[in-house]
Amino acid sequence: MLVQVRFFAGLRERVGSAGGEISLPDGATVATVWAVAVGEETFPDNTLAARNMEYVGFDTPVSEGDEVAFFPPVTGGAW
Repeated sequence: MLVQVRFFAGLRERVGSAGGEISLPDGATVATVWAVAVGEETFPDNTLAARNMEYVGFDTPVSEGDEVAFFPPVTGGAW
């Protein structure tokens, strides 16, 4: 199956890519997306994942045509 993967902010710099389309085996999860897209690079603690613009856990299944995005932890700042 084919899915779109996106990396944002510091993760984009860390993995050296903004993402793209990847091929996954049936039964893949968000964790599988990370592993196929990045290889041996472990994801940083507190990394957030979204499937089709909804935050999900790394054990969430993915389907053909999904978009999976990875974000570093988000913190607020002073106004």
